[in-house]
Parts: sequence; structure tokens; C-alpha cells
Amino acid sequence: MVFNSLVFVVFFAIVLLLHAMPFPWRVKKVNLLVASYIFYAAWNPPFVILLWVSTVVDWFAARGLAQAEQQWKRRAWMLLSIVVSLGLLCYFKYGHFLVENFAHLVSLAGFKYSPPQSSIVLPIGISFYTFATMSYTLDIYLRRSVPARNFLDYALFVTFFPHLVAGPIMRPTELVPQFEVPHKATPDQLRFGLALMTLGLFEKAVLADGFLGPVVDQVYNGRVVPGFVDAWVGTLAFSGQIFCDFAGYSITAIGAALCLGFALSDNFRFPYAAIGFTDFWRRWHITLSAWLRDYLYIPLGGNRHGDARTYFSLMATMLIGGLWHGASWTFVVWGGLHGLYLSVERVLRKRFSGYRPGPIASAGLGLLTFVLVNVAWVFFRAKTFHQAMVILRGMFGRNAHAEPVLAAIYIITTMMIIGGLLLAHSFMRNQTLEAAIGRAHPTALTALWTIMAFAVVIQHGESNGFIYFQF
Repeated sequence: MVFNSLVFVVFFAIVLLLHAMPFPWRVKKVNLLVASYIFYAAWNPPFVILLWVSTVVDWFAARGLAQAEQQWKRRAWMLLSIVVSLGLLCYFKYGHFLVENFAHLVSLAGFKYSPPQSSIVLPIGISFYTFATMSYTLDIYLRRSVPARNFLDYALFVTFFPHLVAGPIMRPTELVPQFEVPHKATPDQLRFGLALMTLGLFEKAVLADGFLGPVVDQVYNGRVVPGFVDAWVGTLAFSGQIFCDFAGYSITAIGAALCLGFALSDNFRFPYAAIGFTDFWRRWHITLSAWLRDYLYIPLGGNRHGDARTYFSLMATMLIGGLWHGASWTFVVWGGLHGLYLSVERVLRKRFSGYRPGPIASAGLGLLTFVLVNVAWVFFRAKTFHQAMVILRGMFGRNAHAEPVLAAIYIITTMMIIGGLLLAHSFMRNQTLEAAIGRAHPTALTALWTIMAFAVVIQHGESNGFIYFQF
């Protein structure tokens, strides 16, 4: 089930109605748990079993960790949790990728090996709920938190439908305490939650799918070699599409949770206004960035053991972060580029530690950040390295046999949307959406909400699944 469907509208209305009924809090939590399983099962019912396995194993592993006194027992429980969680993730997400690369290595050694055809189906959201459940046992192993007091609260944390399939990646300490006590949305929370859902669906259905997606597909479909303008417009369109698609999902998820009285973490903070790549990753996919920092970068050594160890930790974290996004070497290159960006930025910050850029220099650094982010996006979007190089050659004016790809209306529309997106991010760089809405006139807000809601309704039926569902 996806947010941008009539089925979800009916589903969500029923969930809201049941949550508003005068049932005991435990009954309401059971209702939410059942609804979350229905939400997930609407895509592929058998994969609910994976949710159960992940939930039960980590629940008992966490209890074992908390009760074990000898260190070897704690390590054994932690190993069980990691093996099950990463084992499921690796099999379903990386099984075919590993077999293909093994066959390639064997062929390089002079042996002929044809792997059997794979029929593995990637369970939707497995990357997100795997990281969520792993954070539960890891925090208990590191003595940062204690196990949930009852199984229902923990099971609801894992499966809570707003964040289940594409985040934000919540920590148990952020969500389990909210399930321990009754929560019901106030009228203001309900209105704001519905407004956020409208904004998220507008970004996804209208901007990402309606305007930007077709432009990206024309440039990246590989049928025509793009020139300088077409390559840049197609890549800029993808930068807008991936943001509007994923931020749209996150905003919709946050709004849906708020309508029920629960708070989810922000996942985006106007990333295209970032000045530098450290700033970018504090603004883009914030919950994943924080997860990689706390459970990968810092354990690898972080910045505590000299420059060489710091650069290794940065690069390893970003390479793994790239691979997390998809079982393809193009994603690894995307992560490697961001690791390189972060490392170079760190060197420059140390070299020019006393430099404080003024407004013009900050704008220039922000533009440079955005341009380099777009260069990396090429590898994120391209299906193959060959396709990525064709696009990059076009962006650098090196495609001698380029042909026209995009009609003028597509170019103009895309540049208007990307320009508006950059202006909006720059204006909102140092403030929150809640603060901006709080200062706006009610009439203007009502008019804007009406326009967005109308556009979403008009676009209904032509919208696609969320891009991050495949990760």
C-alpha cells in the first residue's frame, strides 16, 4: 500500500476513526499493530513473516543481552541479532549481486561458471526496518538503553506503518516511550498533520512524478546521446525528483503519525541550501546519516585516531552507505564520491581553519556543493557505468554526436521548478517549516493548501511508487 493511492485514503480514515474511539490504550495499540501489518501485507503478504522473524529475534536477543552477566553471553546474543538481521538483508537484497560478482571473478580466473537464474524478490522496506531493529539491540549491547517493557510496544515500533517501508529510520528510544502512554492528536496536530500529508503528496505526485520524472526518463533512457543542455537539465530534474519523492514520503509519514498523536524525526532539512558536504549530510536523509555515524563511522574510529583513520572511516562509511541504497556498483561509486567530497572538505577546513566566508563566498560554496551533488546523482540514477559516462560526457560538453532530447517546454519547466526549489531551500535554510507556517497568514495558508490538494487530486492515477521503496 502506498500513500499516494485511494486505498490508503480509505485505510487511513479507518485507522483515524478507530484511534479516536474510546477504547483502552492497549486495544488502540493492537489496532495500530494490526493496521500496520495490513499496510505491509497489501504489497506482498508472505513477507510479513520476515517482519515477525526480525521482531521476535531482536526482542529475545535484547532481553538476553540485558540479563546476561558474562561478556561472552552478551556477545553471543548480539551475534545472533546481527546474523539474523544482516543475513536476511544480504540474502534478499544482495544475493543476486553477490552471485553475479562471484561469477565474474571466477571468469577472470579462467573458469566458466553460469549462475542459476535468481527469482529473489526484494521485500519492500527491508533496509529501513533492519536498521531500526539493529539499533535496538546495538544500543542495549552498548548499554545506551534498556529493553522495552512489553512486546506490544516493541512490535509496534518495528511495524508502525508511517515509517515502516521508507523511514524516517526511528530509534527505539524515540518511539517506544510514545507507545507506553496514551497518545491522541489535538485538533491543531490533526490539522497540521493533514497539511503535512498534503504537502508531501504534492511534492511526490505533482512535482516528482508529474513534472520532473518524465524529463529524467527521457534523458536517462539511453536511446539518444544527450548534449550539454539536455544532460544538465535531465540531471537537475533528477536532483529535484529524488528530493521531492523521498522528502515527500518523509513529510507524509511525519504528518500521518502526527494525525495519530505521535512525533517522528525530521528526515530532510532543506539540503540543497547546504554549504559543504558535512552540511549536506546533516540535512539530507538525516536519520540514515545519524545511523551511519553512530553505528559505523564512530565504531570505525571516527576522528579520534588521527587523519588517516578519519579518512578511512569517512570513506568506508560512505561506501557502505552507497551499497545500502542498492545492490549495484554505481551506488558504491555514488557513496565513494561523497566520501571523497567529505575527505577533501575536511582537508580544506584544516588548511583554511581561520577563514570565514562572507555572503557572496557562501553563496558560491553552496552552488559548488549543489553542482558536485548533481555530478554524484548521475551514478545514483544511471543503471550502468556506460550510461553514467554518457551523461557525464554530455554535462562536460564532450558528446560529439549529441542529439536533441528535450522539448523547450520541458527545459523551461524543469529550470523553473529547480530554481524555485533552490530559492525555497535558501530562504528556509536557517528556519523550520513549523516556524514559517506559524508566521504565515491563515488565508494564504488555506489558499496554498487548497491549490496543492487540488493538484494532488488531479494528478491521482498518474503517480508512481516511491523511489526509495526499491532500497
